[in-house]
Amino acid sequence: MLDSIVELLNKHDFKIVMATGTAAIPAWMARRYPQVMRTGVDGTHQIFGGRHNFCPSSPKFRSAARALASRVAQRYTGEKNLVCWHVNNEYGNGGGYCYCDTCAQEFRHWLERKYGSVEALNRAWCMNFWSHTIHDWSDVVPPVTYGDGIGTDKCVISGLQVDYRRFQNEQMLACYTIERDAIREFDTETPITTNLMGTFKDLDYFSWGREMDVVSWDNYPGMDTQPSFTAMCHDLMRGVGGGKPFMLMEQTPNQQNWFPYCKVKRPGEVGKLSWQAVAHGADTVQFFQLKQSIGGCERFHGAVIGHDNSDRSRTYREVRALGSDLQDRAKQLMGSRVKARVAVMFDWENYWSLEGCVGPTQGLHYPDEVHRFYRPFWKRNVAVDMIESTADVDVLKQYDIVVAPTLIMVKPGVADNLEEYVRSGGRLVTGYMSGIHNEFDLVIPGGYPGPLRELCGLWVEEIDAIAPDATIDVNLGGEEAGDHADGTIVASIIELEGAQTLATYGGDDFYAGTAAATVHEVGDGKAYFIGTALDDAGMSALIDPIIDESGVPTIDAPENVEVMRRYADDGTVFTIVTNTGDEATEWTDEQGVLHQLNPFAVLVLTNE
Repeated sequence: MLDSIVELLNKHDFKIVMATGTAAIPAWMARRYPQVMRTGVDGTHQIFGGRHNFCPSSPKFRSAARALASRVAQRYTGEKNLVCWHVNNEYGNGGGYCYCDTCAQEFRHWLERKYGSVEALNRAWCMNFWSHTIHDWSDVVPPVTYGDGIGTDKCVISGLQVDYRRFQNEQMLACYTIERDAIREFDTETPITTNLMGTFKDLDYFSWGREMDVVSWDNYPGMDTQPSFTAMCHDLMRGVGGGKPFMLMEQTPNQQNWFPYCKVKRPGEVGKLSWQAVAHGADTVQFFQLKQSIGGCERFHGAVIGHDNSDRSRTYREVRALGSDLQDRAKQLMGSRVKARVAVMFDWENYWSLEGCVGPTQGLHYPDEVHRFYRPFWKRNVAVDMIESTADVDVLKQYDIVVAPTLIMVKPGVADNLEEYVRSGGRLVTGYMSGIHNEFDLVIPGGYPGPLRELCGLWVEEIDAIAPDATIDVNLGGEEAGDHADGTIVASIIELEGAQTLATYGGDDFYAGTAAATVHEVGDGKAYFIGTALDDAGMSALIDPIIDESGVPTIDAPENVEVMRRYADDGTVFTIVTNTGDEATEWTDEQGVLHQLNPFAVLVLTNE
């Protein structure tokens, strides 16, 4: 069957991304080798069904996956239209981590290699809490719900939870590299990838990007997803790939069937979403799926060819038009890069640490907080690179502004790098819930924000939680009257230790009038601290002056109009203008030319 599909694609000169077919365990394998199936956090052992249902530590699964990848590579290496290999599919999506006996035993070995002794592990995890001290490696139990686990995200011993996440990430990544290496035995040149999922929580994608020839990802925004959040995800995937162009492996040309309400895309919307990916660094735009299935749980998921099996549908015609448009410009655009002078840190271990906290609030969702800091730059059409928190100081010095949202886990060397960056003239923006944990997820003694305290010039004495339906007034004029904004989720109660006040808390709470946002001059640079999760207007009011002072280039445009640039090696500059909204508007470019923009319209301009 696969031979006939490849023959048909070759006949019509389709390019092929060949997948290895290992993401779902077939019935015969589940029956014959039940140990390959995943066990859930509640102890339920998966039987045949679903997908992403394998144990990543299972020797049998690994050997079978390697064998299949090897056979597929042996058969199709050298095909004239083969352009990329695709290993497995969306690792971790829907399946979650495995907690079986094999994983438990491998986890103990992993801990023994990392810590060396149970005494060191007891110290790292603060195991004297609730009489958790262990005396043998066999005492270690994964964070299951019938042990220390509190659901899938939180745990009595937070170090156990974070280390189990690290372990499972490595186990799944090993499954990818096993298949990748099997392909490489037959094909030494064709790029190899697997499709990532933006801000997906369970896997540290920066570690994956280092093992991939090209990063690919699946973009499925919801009805209420802000265009700036989608832009951030594209930038994150570009950052995971080291700044190189990426693949938009999947998007839907119409409805997404797994939402509670499956809204159709408006005319022009699929083109807008596709071009936005290109604007942020995609070199290929693809769809899932080509043709709708008549059965299964994705039968109402959008497709280029619908159940009507017709080329007359609106969806088909829009995809065809998009293809023609991209084909005309593809050779020029491909390989060009996005250049940024602002970096925003995204760190998966911070993600795990922040959302693993049992207190002070349940209201913090890490991607949303990163987006809160990212959005003011997007509104000014400032290009942004997404980087790891452990980026070395030479990388940091490439940027005029570095933003570290909710940097709760400060790993070794990070604080020193940030201080050197600021002293050499950089501008650091950080804030609430930062500088609290070390790499073991233990609180750093000495007061918040821990190793960032001297750099920020302040002490966060307490962290107040704000109820979900409440806000706290923030006076953006500092001690004098000025504009106001709403703070949400948490409020850092700050005592100044050299920093200057930029905004104060209002209202009638006991800390009214104290600093809500600060700046501290250190060497030739400045460190900014935003103490509460401000609303959109408040974040822009504080970050806009930092952008202006830094000299980072901005591009004026109406709200919802995104302007991004890509730079080619031959000097060509592509300006991609996207009306991300469903209402017509207009934009005047830097030469004074007025452009009319229909809903979801896209302009591609060059400097030629």
